[in-house]
Amino acid sequence: MPLPFDDEHAPLYTVGQVAAMLGVQPAFLRRVDVENVVQPARSDGGQRRYSRRDISQVQRVSAMAGEGMTLAGIRRIFILEAEIADLKRQLEAAVAGSVKPPKRST
Repeated sequence: MPLPFDDEHAPLYTVGQVAAMLGVQPAFLRRVDVENVVQPARSDGGQRRYSRRDISQVQRVSAMAGEGMTLAGIRRIFILEAEIADLKRQLEAAVAGSVKPPKRST
């Protein structure tokens, strides 16, 4: 049986833990959430809980922000990346559905 920490999408880490791991301020993490750039899960008590995938995304956000990008610009990049990934999946499915087996020679 897989454990939660084996799942990259399991919301296990608090704001304080993520801030310490990434060397950012907790306020930065809250702002990234409020601006809908990376939205972590919430505990039953309403506290933010980050998965390993969320942490990777916040790491990217921090690097992009460090290069001078705005959170709105970063959010738009993430949206476009998701759209591209979806279009690639659709294209792969369409190509796979249109491939015909080779003809046999008799």
